[in-house]
Parts: sequence; structure tokens; C-alpha cells
Amino acid sequence: MSALDRSAPPVSGALRDFSFPVVDRKELANGLDLRVARMNRLPMVNVSLFMRASEDALGHDRAGLAVLTADALEGGTKRRSGSDFAESLEKIGARVSASAGWEGTTVGISCLADRLPEAFAIMAEAVREPAFPEAEVRRALDQQLATIRQRKMDPGALATDSARAAYFAPDVPYVRAVDGTVASIEAMSRDTLRGYVEANYRPEQGGLVVVGDVEIDEVAEMVTKHFGDWRGAPVQIADFEVRAATTERRLILVHRPGAVQSEVRLGHVGTFRSTPDYYSLSIANMVLGGMFTSRLNLNLREKHGFTYGVRSRFTFRSSPGPFQISTAVGNDVTAPAVREAMRELAHMADGGPTQEEVAAARDYAAGVFGLQLETSGQVATRVNQLLIYGLADDHYDRYRDEVRAVTAEAATAAAAVHMRPSEAQIVVVGDADAIKQPLEDLGLAKVEVVGRD
Repeated sequence: MSALDRSAPPVSGALRDFSFPVVDRKELANGLDLRVARMNRLPMVNVSLFMRASEDALGHDRAGLAVLTADALEGGTKRRSGSDFAESLEKIGARVSASAGWEGTTVGISCLADRLPEAFAIMAEAVREPAFPEAEVRRALDQQLATIRQRKMDPGALATDSARAAYFAPDVPYVRAVDGTVASIEAMSRDTLRGYVEANYRPEQGGLVVVGDVEIDEVAEMVTKHFGDWRGAPVQIADFEVRAATTERRLILVHRPGAVQSEVRLGHVGTFRSTPDYYSLSIANMVLGGMFTSRLNLNLREKHGFTYGVRSRFTFRSSPGPFQISTAVGNDVTAPAVREAMRELAHMADGGPTQEEVAAARDYAAGVFGLQLETSGQVATRVNQLLIYGLADDHYDRYRDEVRAVTAEAATAAAAVHMRPSEAQIVVVGDADAIKQPLEDLGLAKVEVVGRD
């Protein structure tokens, strides 16, 4: 047996073949987009109903309503109490979930394939006939209020919330957290939730994704039975233009007296999910801060030891979400960490990644793609994205080829357009008494201190 050579890293193997499951599609009479992907490795089915009942369609006075409604949806229906509803699911070994976000509301259920008719009926009942018992609404409301209040005490959440307020103009929904404010949630009641469902839990512009050991004709029959007479479009539709709070660089210091470390957020308004630069920009961001061997991590973590980790991310939405670099560092290295993060951002925006960096990022993105699609739930999430963002039916069939086609020149061009250090909003949550002067000395921008009397 030959000795193992530990002087050099192992050579990567050839990229294995991978095919995204075939997705059958049928547009239903009520406007619901039905998509079924057959996966028969296991006798399981994952169902996901998406509706355009979205947080970005709500004004600040009703912020968090879509999230609250989805959270309270499992509390019972007009036919079953909350305990009866849970027992019905337990009897057939099914699990139901409901969540809402900026793009819409998703109600999902998973079960064995032979239990799908029963599970499908229960899901339809939850969506079309929710009861919203007073106790369940109160529970969901109190829980959401607790989450909102906790965010103000958690330095990481406070930094993210403060950064959002720095990136977006005040009238843009993204300026706030998705779960609303104390004032907006306290004003809600069970009647508010009932009214929201009646007006916005509608099939048009929505879709039903089914992944697992099932045929499309079988699913279509269930849809006709339980949703055939379901009609209409959501009353509240997102209608806003994403604008930046400012295009001038700012450095905002949120005072947290006695803090021994700082939470750093650095970014600006990003771009659409539908941008033609999606693949090249994704690769450029991976090189900057989207993987462990990124420039940011090698600099701030490996070279300087400032942090356990630092990441950059474009949050792609139907409308431009944020681009952000985030990390946490000790007080004594807060200013140097901000300096190095800004330096790496400027280097990427000005010069882009090298050929070698692009090749490594491409290989990584293409290599992990199949690993992220091993379960029916993971596949359902991807198929949901096709309908949410209006992506081409063959988007995931082409994904790895598109990723591997990105050149250093394309990544450089994308970085130059979408990474703008001159517009960066630098937000630091920490002890102003300890870190204000070192931040001032960087000369990046005048330090604006918030939260100090």
C-alpha cells in the first residue's frame, strides 16, 4: 500500500452528473399554478401551497399581519378545534406548517403518499376555513410581540434592524423587520386576521407545488375537489419602488453601554432576483464573503484573528433586497475590522475576482448543488422559487451549466455595478465610549452616534 502524501491537498474529482427532477405543470382554471415533481425514492409527499399574501404589500400600520396570520393558522378550523386539528394530523402521520414573508404565505404539509388525500383535505380546510380561536390568536400575538421586543435587546438583531433602516427609504417595506412592530401587532385582533384571510388568501398569482411519490393527474383531482371553487386574487398587492435612504456613505454607531464586542453591518440596497447578473454576481459574492475561503474570511478571521467568521450576502427578492457584510468583533479590533471589510469591498468592486478565485467558487457552487436537493422538501423549496420569482421552467436544469459558464470578466463587471463602497452604510452596535474615536480615525465618514443621551 502506497503511503498517503499529506504534503498536498487531495485533487478534486470530476463533477458528477445530476438532473433536476422533471416538473410537470398545469395551469388551473382558478389561476393556481400546479407543479408536480415525481420523486419515488421514498413513499413520501411534500405539498406546498403558495399565496401572494405578502408582507411587502402591507403598510407600516399593518406590518407583521401576514406573519401573525400564518402563525395562528394551525389553531383550528371551523370544523375542528385546535386539539382536534392536531389529532387529525397525528393519526395519519402528517405534519403541517405555515409561514409568511416578503413574497407571500406558504402552507405546507408532508405525509406518506398513501395518506395524501386525507392530508390534502386537512390542508385545504386550514387555508379556506380557519377559525382563529381567541386563545390561539392571543398566543401567536404575544409570541410575536416577545420576538420583536427581544430583537431590541439582542445586539445582532439590533444591528441588522438598524442597518435596514440605514439602507432603505422610510416608506419602503424592507426598512422594517418582517414580523412588524410593537405598535402594529398590538393593534391586531382575531377579526383583523379573519379579514386578512378573506381578502388575501386567494389562488391567483399563487401556486401549488407537490413533490414525491405521486402523479400529476392524481393531484389535479384533489385540487379540483378541494380548491376547484376557490377563486379570486389578493386584494393587497405589493406596489412600491425600492429607494435608498441615501447614496452617501455613512457610519452609524448605535450605543450599547458596557458592550465588550461590536456587531458590524456594512452594505446598501442590492438588486432583483431577476437580474441578468444573477450568476456572475453570485460568484463574485462567494469570492468576497459567501464561502469559508472568501476574501473577507481569510482576511478578518485567518490573517488578523478579528472574528470567528464574516459573511457577505445579496438577499435577492422580487424587488431589490439588501446587500450586506456582517460580523461580530471585540471592541479593541472594531475599527480595524471595519477598515479591512471596507478595503476588501473596494478591492472587489474595483478589480473583481481572479481567474483562480472564480474557478474555485464555480466548482464549489456546482458541486454542492445536488447535495442541496436530496429531500422532497428541498426540491419543493426550489420549485416554489420558480413560481415566486417567475423563473424559467428549466432554470434548475441549466443551473450548473450557467454557474460554470461565469468568467472572471463577467464577475468583475457584476461586482463593479452591484457592490458600491462609496454608498456603503456602516452600522456598528457597541460601546460608543470605547470605539467611537477609533472609528472616527478611519476617516470613512463622520460617526453618527445613536442611542446616547
